[in-house]
Amino acid sequence: MATADQSGVIGFQQGASLDGPVTRDDNPALGGIWKRVFDATVAAVILTIFAPLILFTMIAIRLSMGGSVLFGHERIGLGGRTFRCWKFRTMHSDANEILERHLSRDQAARAEWRRTRKLRHDPRVTPLGRVLRKYSVDELPQLINVLKGEMSLVGPRPVIKDELVRYGPEIVRYCATRPGITGLWQVSGRSDTTFSARVSLDARYVSQWTFSLDLGILVRTIPAVLGARGSY
Repeated sequence: MATADQSGVIGFQQGASLDGPVTRDDNPALGGIWKRVFDATVAAVILTIFAPLILFTMIAIRLSMGGSVLFGHERIGLGGRTFRCWKFRTMHSDANEILERHLSRDQAARAEWRRTRKLRHDPRVTPLGRVLRKYSVDELPQLINVLKGEMSLVGPRPVIKDELVRYGPEIVRYCATRPGITGLWQVSGRSDTTFSARVSLDARYVSQWTFSLDLGILVRTIPAVLGARGSY
């Protein structure tokens, strides 16, 4: 199964840790064993229920795009360690080159990219990919990351190293927990939120975490996904 790495991170290997202050290995992750057990149980149930949709999506991607079905991307996780975050592939195979050309020609797109690290009209994304992203179907493979203990159902948005350094003093809070498939950022506008707002939401989640907060976010995620609010 082929993967691509579009992060632009050089010399940052899987399993490595960030330089600087992060959580120690002997510190428990946010929520402890109960959050972990809940994550694994719910992830297994969701994977079972959505198995037909997952199979259909894999076939559709292979037929419409060719090449690999999954896209693996290096992200920063608990304690500053990296892991490969999985998604269904939604972009053209030459996505990096497409992005560079687009940003070099479009000043408004450059400003949007600097502000949010996303593009509302992203030329890298295929027609099928837009549908998968709109309803967050592309993120279903991250349930495997949850089962492996690399991600949580709820947590900060998984980021690459270049993004994490922009968290400033909030790096410590980010590294105190596993990144999540959903979180405060997901139910507060998704792609419509600015990068600085996402950092604030991640820090707020960690500092105010309770199990009931996780449950509330999961419930709010359902209408956010079905309504496709802030998705592109």
